[in-house]
Amino acid sequence: MRRTRALKPIQTTKNVENILSCTEEGQPLSPIARMFHEPESDVYAVTAIGFQTQINPEFVKANLVDILLKQPRFSSLQVADDKNGGQLKWVRTEVDLDKHVKVPSPDLNQVESADMYVEDYVSNLSRTKISMSIPMWDIHILNIRTSKAESVGILRVHHSIGDGVSLMSLFMSCSRKVSDPDALPTLPASKKQKPCSTSSGGFLQHFIELFSVLLIYWNTLVDVVMLLITILFLDDTKTPLKGPPGVGSTPRRIVHRIVSLDDVKLVKNAMNATINDVMVGVTQAALSRYLNRKYGKNKKGGGGAAGNSNLPKNIRLRATSLVNLRPYLGNEDTSETIKSISDVKLGNLIGYVLFPFTIALREDALDYVRSAKAAGQRKKATLEAVCTYFMAKTFIKFFGTKLGSFPTQTTFSISNIPGPQEEITCFGYQVAYIAPSCYGQPNALLIHVLSYANTMNIILSVDEEIVPDSHQLCDDLEESLKLIKDAVIDKGLVDCYFY
Repeated sequence: MRRTRALKPIQTTKNVENILSCTEEGQPLSPIARMFHEPESDVYAVTAIGFQTQINPEFVKANLVDILLKQPRFSSLQVADDKNGGQLKWVRTEVDLDKHVKVPSPDLNQVESADMYVEDYVSNLSRTKISMSIPMWDIHILNIRTSKAESVGILRVHHSIGDGVSLMSLFMSCSRKVSDPDALPTLPASKKQKPCSTSSGGFLQHFIELFSVLLIYWNTLVDVVMLLITILFLDDTKTPLKGPPGVGSTPRRIVHRIVSLDDVKLVKNAMNATINDVMVGVTQAALSRYLNRKYGKNKKGGGGAAGNSNLPKNIRLRATSLVNLRPYLGNEDTSETIKSISDVKLGNLIGYVLFPFTIALREDALDYVRSAKAAGQRKKATLEAVCTYFMAKTFIKFFGTKLGSFPTQTTFSISNIPGPQEEITCFGYQVAYIAPSCYGQPNALLIHVLSYANTMNIILSVDEEIVPDSHQLCDDLEESLKLIKDAVIDKGLVDCYFY
């Protein structure tokens, strides 16, 4: 076993205990946090982290005392306040780590496939909930060798504790660069728009700026109206991917597929797009392939060759694209971010947009990226995510948490999370992969995308009654990226860009 060492504190992280949203003793949960206790939105974040060595549980517990337990929400109960109508409030408590750190000891002679054992273990977690008699998180350490790692750690956190960026902040504070054990990891930097030149343009420049502002407000109005129409009666087309009402309470199977981030960047540079555009395009292509196969099998005699279109016309398929409204850590160096993290508004700052997906078989694979890029640019010119956040808070305040929940009318949910740019260690153990996901969401399919070093991890959380062949969908995603990359190379677009 590789020798580990205690995590050395960094001077700039003196405010790290303020990373997650903390509240004073007895303060009620925020409206969004309360929403995550609704039956159709009782969401748990579950992250599997593969390590390149075996894990010493006692060493991990020692580090948890110094880091995780200093986070107020990780050492607080959620207790009903009888004086406030039974609303939940935060109450600090002593944490017994033995109730939170689980170390199963499987009989390796009885394990036919280590990969399937880990997959089944995570799936079984989705059948259970964490008792509210303790802080709502736990860690599971599986010292079993899989095809991708020597051991796996699983962090399960109820979403009322914090959102994706909060948890990523916490994870980063526990991590260091492999190349520099005393340095915090870095996240991809967001592209900053270049300021417009003021030396020329005059009236025309101001007119363009005014038009851009008006366009954003118009797009926001259209998107909010469409959201209300969706909530009232506009369901997505019933497809093999669309779950029935109540699907949020069903168990999930969580699988992931690691692809090359360099391949994604190659397409990004050639198409003058973003990584998010490319991954949305890949997802459009994969879902089109998957549904085409499903509809082909449903035809009489299982007809419909793979190259022929078996898709119905005018499929309405949308994703609830989750948007974290907290300023991303990637806007500055991580060490600087942690230094000023106490100035960031904390909690579940989550909005969403209804993102349309075009389901069709394309002759040119690059059309998937082109349509994703166009839809992405349209969604960037709107305040829809901000509006959905404040609408949810308003609905919860005046009408109850049920009306503030995520929409059930869309087909699936999708989230893109930027991860560390370089290989990292966590508590001194080198990380092989990071696979964040959730269960409890009101869709039968959830897709997470996370970059780590030179890899891109695509994670699916599926209801097996609706999507019984999740590995096949992973194959479609991997194959779609390959087809799009090959199309870029065949058209000679790579030569036009530095790569």
